[in-house]
Amino acid sequence: MSLENTPVQGITLYSHADDFRSHWIRFLLAEKQIKYHLVLVDHEDEDLASLNPYNQLPMLVEQDLKLFNTVIISEYIDDRYRQNKLYADAPASRAEQRQYIWRLEQDWLRLADIMLKHPDSMDEQAKTRAQKELRDTLISLTPLFQHYPYFMSETFTILDCMLAPIFLRLKQMGIDLPVQQCRPLLLYCQRIFSRPAFIKSMTMQEKNRYSEFLVH
Repeated sequence: MSLENTPVQGITLYSHADDFRSHWIRFLLAEKQIKYHLVLVDHEDEDLASLNPYNQLPMLVEQDLKLFNTVIISEYIDDRYRQNKLYADAPASRAEQRQYIWRLEQDWLRLADIMLKHPDSMDEQAKTRAQKELRDTLISLTPLFQHYPYFMSETFTILDCMLAPIFLRLKQMGIDLPVQQCRPLLLYCQRIFSRPAFIKSMTMQEKNRYSEFLVH
């Protein structure tokens, strides 16, 4: 579908069919029960380049507004559509959430990018290092998932929207977590993956690829 022929009313989300950042925003929209027009494209799409200079996905368009940074899109949606708030309202709590997002971007999402982007042409040593670093980090931080039903929280937040698409893709990254050591994290994944909004947020390609992790 040509990007030029998409509707101008409401939200249009340009999304990759299987990409954790795109999935993060689709999950957020589903949790907030926001209707939107989904356009599935590849990063290399020529029409995408005409709409944003970095060929980044996801990209959100609403009237004259074009956003193509995942964190900015995420904050905009939660501020613009106030139902089912996922960011904290209190300044200190919101700043803490932003700091977690920044840290996860620098650490976990950076490693996921190494393993998921162009895996066929990737240097095997770089891939192995990234796998070991992320696996070791998740094992060591498993206790963070032990005391709360959600990530560092009694309630579902934006951090869960960010993490779930990464955890869904661990096997695709070649990462298997030891069940005994990582039981709290794996139980967390089961809780999040069974949420109706999470399943609703997935593309058909994702549902086919990750069907073993979904509750039927």
